[in-house]
Amino acid sequence: MFEFAAFTYGLLASYVLASIGNNSRAARPNPKLLTLFGWGLMAFSLTLALLLGGYAVYSSLVGATG
Repeated sequence: MFEFAAFTYGLLASYVLASIGNNSRAARPNPKLLTLFGWGLMAFSLTLALLLGGYAVYSSLVGATG
């Protein structure tokens, strides 16, 4: 299940970044939906990073191994 989620996230992030790059090269504005989707992916990435980082710090302080 994790592999599917990581693959889907990678595809979505690649699509958003490629679309933004193409629009930038063509000097076109980004569609509002693309911008909102990009912000959503960024928020998801930040939230996941903070949660996993907090778990890693907690595990190292408490000494849990699993």
